Amino acid sequence: MAKTTKKKTKTSTASRRSRSSHASAARSSPASARVSHPHHSRVWKFGDAINTDLITPGRYNMTIDRSELGRIAFIEHRPEYAKNVKPGDLMVAGRNFGCGSSRETAVHALKANGISAVVAKSYARIFYRNGINNGLLLLIAPAEFIDSIEESDRIELTDTQIINHTKHASAPVSIPPLMKRLRDAGGILHFLKTHRIEELEATH
Repeated sequence: MAKTTKKKTKTSTASRRSRSSHASAARSSPASARVSHPHHSRVWKFGDAINTDLITPGRYNMTIDRSELGRIAFIEHRPEYAKNVKPGDLMVAGRNFGCGSSRETAVHALKANGISAVVAKSYARIFYRNGINNGLLLLIAPAEFIDSIEESDRIELTDTQIINHTKHASAPVSIPPLMKRLRDAGGILHFLKTHRIEELEATH
């Protein structure tokens, strides 16, 4: 009888070791560590030289209410945009996005729409600066990659690349540390409520 008990104890110990070994393997498995979250929201694609007057047309740009600015975004250029855009949607565009006047309301409108990021071939300088200050993620991708994107494509955006799952293609992107820090804070004004300006100067 004693021998039987000893045998059961050894079996139980071996079983626990086996379970522990499997659990450890699962934790260290590369497949379980890399969890992908494809961007399932809509992609909005625009061409070259999309100016701020197209984003927030002058005759509608008579308010500082950001919700209202979101409702007038592209109201003349693409009337269906403001009616159908959803938080988390991604915008892709051609060269010199945000050119024209320096109106900051263009950035406020895209933020109000919940645009997760704009990925373009290039940006107008003042719009780019306004985007950084307001915490809007503005990234640059190769022209040929942007040209290949269609609005029906499934896009995933990471800290280092943009992936087109529909076309099985990807391209590198870079998020500047300053832009990421201000995006996470909600913009420079929100950042300065709890941080010193010197902290931004030290961000590289």
